Amino acid sequence: MTPKEILYVEDALGHAQFLTQQSQSAVNMLQDTDLKQQAQQLVDQNRRIYQQFYSLV
Repeated sequence: MTPKEILYVEDALGHAQFLTQQSQSAVNMLQDTDLKQQAQQLVDQNRRIYQQFYSLV
């Protein structure tokens, strides 16, 4: 990989991690149990995608 490609991957991973953190914060503020559960599933899915992407690098 070129240095520019590595920077792009690092940037993408940083954005994905930030999105996961912000999403988890939003889930923590939800009061509705069903909505909270569905949102948590999305956060968990996003974490798995991040981990898969990270493992490729």
